Amino acid sequence: MSPVQTVSAAPGLATDPFPLLGTDAVVFAVGNARQAAHFYRSAFRMRVTAYSGPETGAPDLASYVVESGKVRFVLTSVVTPSTERARRTAEHVSAHGDGVTDIALQVPDARAAYAHAVARGAKSIEEPYELTDEFGTVVLASIAIYGETRHTFVDRSRYQGPYLPGYVPVEPAAGEPRDGSGDLFKYVDHCVGNVELGEMDTWIDFYQRVMGFTQIQEFTDDDIATEYSALMSKALADGSNKVKFNVTEPAIGKKKSQIEEYLEYYGGPGVQHIALATDDIAAAVRQMAANGVEFLTTPDAYYDLLAERIGPTRVPVEELRELSVLADRDEDGYLLQIFTKPVVDRPTVFFEIIERRGSKGFGKGNFKALFEAIEREQARRGNL
Repeated sequence: MSPVQTVSAAPGLATDPFPLLGTDAVVFAVGNARQAAHFYRSAFRMRVTAYSGPETGAPDLASYVVESGKVRFVLTSVVTPSTERARRTAEHVSAHGDGVTDIALQVPDARAAYAHAVARGAKSIEEPYELTDEFGTVVLASIAIYGETRHTFVDRSRYQGPYLPGYVPVEPAAGEPRDGSGDLFKYVDHCVGNVELGEMDTWIDFYQRVMGFTQIQEFTDDDIATEYSALMSKALADGSNKVKFNVTEPAIGKKKSQIEEYLEYYGGPGVQHIALATDDIAAAVRQMAANGVEFLTTPDAYYDLLAERIGPTRVPVEELRELSVLADRDEDGYLLQIFTKPVVDRPTVFFEIIERRGSKGFGKGNFKALFEAIEREQARRGNL
């Protein structure tokens, strides 16, 4: 085993034993990458910025990169299962449906990040390696997390290309701003992983021990429970608070919880939802709804006492009611949030749209309303 190392860092990061620069990309394995890219472009108003496939020298896989602000998704599907990586992608889609395979993290030094993580017990998937083209060199390395998900450490400090070597830039669509001025989202606020009963603390310990994360909130079955189901969740953040993860497990209830439903349909642990930060949730929701995105709805009664509970918000309560946007306040400020219905055929992956106005929380005051909304959708599927 390699000796424990302190990850080298740029000035300002030197005091963090495991510095992260942010979420580099969320990578999906999908059945049809071209159609998935079209969905995120048309429904989420993201820009297709890069492509890799047979035309670029990758005959086995097609990958499209879509971006909005600092949000980057990579959508990969199999062209021909002629290689080991293509067969793994095909097997992942067959077992799990469309889903997240990698939460890639940008780091100042991928080799040191990898050594640090493996020395503290992380399982290696890929040792550090370089990719080079005319735009420079990227260093990558990967470790395993829950289920068949991984973290890839990405050092792109010497790279100026569109995404990674092997990808070519994609020209904007007609009328699409090249500079991203029409983007709806700013960055990935947090990602939520679902794990089996009894495994949440295992992964909380992993992030604390291996990557130096700090637990920032805990939600028990008393906090997240309805008449029928319950779950438990803990939230963590890295030293800079740029990267946040929630790990969630089911709790005993009268009926099947949303976490149990996810684990059943996904075929094991994985990423349940991705929260996308926006400066204007009302505008984002209106645009997405007009483009066909379906959101969970909230009963009118939730809003009757909202102003009294939350106080003034940038978006008036009546507009929040109209859009089914939830609101919560903590000691640092307030947040506005809404959740899409699943965006894939299985009831697994969905998105949260969040506007933070000082709040550093996750909407604890909304949990009951949120999970009752999710249960209504479970009932419609016959899975409650």
